[in-house]
Amino acid sequence: MTQEKQVYHSKIWYEEAEVDNPFAAKSHYCHGYNVTTDILPKAPWIDYLYLLFTGLRASSMQAQLLEKIAVAIANPGMRDLSIRAAMNGGVGGSTAAASLIAALGTGAGQLGGAREVYTLVESWHKYQTNFDLWITFLKDPNKNRTRTDVWPEYEHPPGFDPNGDQCPTTVLDTLSVLAAVEANGPVVWLQQQRPALEQVISLPLSLSAVISAAFYQLGFDAKQSEMLYLLLRLPGAAIHALEQETYGWKKFPFFGSHTELTDDPGNKGLPEIEGYSQ
Repeated sequence: MTQEKQVYHSKIWYEEAEVDNPFAAKSHYCHGYNVTTDILPKAPWIDYLYLLFTGLRASSMQAQLLEKIAVAIANPGMRDLSIRAAMNGGVGGSTAAASLIAALGTGAGQLGGAREVYTLVESWHKYQTNFDLWITFLKDPNKNRTRTDVWPEYEHPPGFDPNGDQCPTTVLDTLSVLAAVEANGPVVWLQQQRPALEQVISLPLSLSAVISAAFYQLGFDAKQSEMLYLLLRLPGAAIHALEQETYGWKKFPFFGSHTELTDDPGNKGLPEIEGYSQ
């Protein structure tokens, strides 16, 4: 009896095996392009990234916009929960993979995380630049949920900061830079409508809204955008984990005296045990 040949199916990737080693590839093809002879010597990283996700060669505008997105979110900064999760991993001596996984898990959610980007890009495909439809959705983002999901209901309008009063300077700067890449498009529309949106929603725009508009402008769907958002934020997690590991736990800002136990057994005294004294 002959063993059935196992075949993986992919429209993205094709490989040829070495004649003398079936475990090694003689050549890699990404959407028809030879990776080592066509892409590696000629294409920048951003162009290759766009090709991987879309199967298309990026135009000059698309490459520029994706590159600026990558720079804007490469390091969300130490106020971001995903970065702090990686920092905790680093200072605690976790492996590199564990620190990055901590960042991915913490940064995957619905408050400035990748799932919020998913929701926003999905909404861009539905509402495009219709202001009234956006307002209806933002006022009740859970209204059209038709099935039980692993994600809980939103407690805030996606793309807006529930903790802020004014739009942060970094968000405004990023919006301005991304809007300048192309004269017309979703990012420009968002820039123009931001004051009106903030006035109706009574919350400031967040960075996730800016990045989501740019992803939509590039033609990515919600799932692609979610993946890219997770991927492109990892450099910051990596370098902060490495840095905190070198500093050590004694310089890490634990809560310390700011933590108060409401039911501290130490204040009640310990039972007397033979051979033990407080």
